[in-house]
Amino acid sequence: MSTATTAEAPAKAPTGIRPPVMDADGRIGPRANLRHIGALVRRNALQIKQDPESMFDAVFMPIIFTLLFVYVFGGAVSGKGNQGEYVNYLIPGLMAMQGLNIAMAVGTGINDDFKKGVMDRFRTMPIARSSVLIAKIVVEIGRMMVATSILLIMGFILGLSIHTSVLELLAAVGLSLVFGASLMWIFILLGLTMKTAQAVQGVAMLVLMPLQFGSSIFAKPTTMPGWLQTFTDYNPLSNLADAARNLVNGGPVAHSALMTMGWAVAITAITAPLAVAKFRKRT
Repeated sequence: MSTATTAEAPAKAPTGIRPPVMDADGRIGPRANLRHIGALVRRNALQIKQDPESMFDAVFMPIIFTLLFVYVFGGAVSGKGNQGEYVNYLIPGLMAMQGLNIAMAVGTGINDDFKKGVMDRFRTMPIARSSVLIAKIVVEIGRMMVATSILLIMGFILGLSIHTSVLELLAAVGLSLVFGASLMWIFILLGLTMKTAQAVQGVAMLVLMPLQFGSSIFAKPTTMPGWLQTFTDYNPLSNLADAARNLVNGGPVAHSALMTMGWAVAITAITAPLAVAKFRKRT
């Protein structure tokens, strides 16, 4: 009887991953990199389609937060009977918070993917390491857009009114997406550094709570003690909330928007290279 030597079959690449076109220095070319990102985005999107429960946070959190803060805290913050006025203050602020919540999920997801061996499979493929992480961020930006759309729908149902224009509303949404994408690099790095998804979530909450509640998202800083007002002034979420609020309600935008973009660029420039390097070296 003849025998045959069996070997472990190589990992099957996602649809669209083809042998890369190398530059003269041996690097993967930009066209191949974009093609790989597109294939990985499609793979991640199909995963969401197969597991609709992964969209629960993007769908239900905006509804819960809006109802909770408008009807439970709105009267205390803006005075009884002034919930309508508080809606116009709160909703642009919650746009800033959406990115932070979605970004935390990215970190736990990356950590879980390593535990399942998914990322080890990707690292054996002839693709740029950054394309795996960028594809993840692109899909999460899509989830953030869904969450923001639901938030705005809830806002309009509860009486949100736009005192500027649709273009300025879209600018507020775009600013929130850009800043949210920069935050994802922080949580990706955290997910690649911590040993478990629970640890990522625990550390993330230690970051989330002070940033969210020590900001102008829920209440005006003028009601806070002096030391907390100082923290709020330098809190990037306050800058984003103020920029979005003024784009929706009218008011000076330039300073807050420039500060938000500055934070987004700085965060991405520092954490993105660190995250890619950590992705390459993680065992």
